[in-house]
Amino acid sequence: MPKAITIEPIDGKPGKPGQVYYPLSLKNVPTPTPGPHDLLITIHSAALNHRDLFLRQHLYPSPSFDVPLLADGFGTVTSIGSSASKSWLGKNVILTPGRGWKDDPAGPEDKTGYKILGGTKTCELGTLQEVVCVSEDEVELAPEHLTAAEAAALPLTGLTGWRALVSKSGNWEAGRNILVTGIGGGVALNVLQFAVAKGCAVWVTSGSQDKIEKAKKMGAKGGVSYKTDGWEKELKKQLPKDRPFIDAIIDGAGGAVVPKAVRLLKLGGVIVQYGMTVSPKMDWTMPAVLSNLELKGSTMGSRKEFKDMVAFVNEKKIRPVVSRIVKGIDNIKEIDELFQDMKKGTQFGKLVIEIQGQGGSSKL
Repeated sequence: MPKAITIEPIDGKPGKPGQVYYPLSLKNVPTPTPGPHDLLITIHSAALNHRDLFLRQHLYPSPSFDVPLLADGFGTVTSIGSSASKSWLGKNVILTPGRGWKDDPAGPEDKTGYKILGGTKTCELGTLQEVVCVSEDEVELAPEHLTAAEAAALPLTGLTGWRALVSKSGNWEAGRNILVTGIGGGVALNVLQFAVAKGCAVWVTSGSQDKIEKAKKMGAKGGVSYKTDGWEKELKKQLPKDRPFIDAIIDGAGGAVVPKAVRLLKLGGVIVQYGMTVSPKMDWTMPAVLSNLELKGSTMGSRKEFKDMVAFVNEKKIRPVVSRIVKGIDNIKEIDELFQDMKKGTQFGKLVIEIQGQGGSSKL
């Protein structure tokens, strides 16, 4: 029988950091049977996101002890349903990481809400398992230039970054100055890659000078440590004289970073907030109001945005950054270490599990 990894219940008080940390549980699961329009996929690699850590800490809604973890997955179609297109058979694919959002720019059409894969009662599918069954409408061909690990690293953060920068910021244009905070996380790195590939000038912030230097090697024009007093003044000195302001800030941290960064924005500039990992609250000051700044919330994205994002990655031959790879679904010890890396914030890029030890290009 195929193997899968879920979380296992333990005693403790849910909802407080440090009170609960659900252990991983390796179990055997039945091989799914494809419906008429379904694809049976052997998963080669899957990747972590912050929500997976939050699920283990019971800081994410509706955790399930039966649904496998993880939303990101790459694999090969090994069987198809009776009405599915035969062209899928044998193809390498990446799974869409969510359900219930087709193409509405405003948000999910599903009245019950958007459902993300992995570890919750709202969606029965997760990618931390050897075999999955999904509708043929919920996959895209994996870009052939990507390795198995890179392909698994793309879906959730790629979609989130695409919507924040491309759909929401209004500044995805060559020559625009973009500030990406918290560089090193998957979404921030994808935003950097998408912006650089379009011809934007990108600046970054981080608490790690090493991460800033790595970002500069990826095309960032410069960056500063938010741990330095007056870092926003230092960043202002780095901006070009002919465009001495930031057009848009793409932020996933919240807290005190953005209130300082808004001083760098042009009149009518935009802040796109796709997460608040540092603090669930953020000051919005009167100077921001008087500067006619726009603050926009952003989430993952639609099926259409996912398709567009994958096409751009294919066109520009973008490679998602992978920080660490662990091999084998039964390698619980090292898979657990990936969660510790995420908890400490030491990673630069995505944390990936090669489910069945498949490496090489996405062609396999």
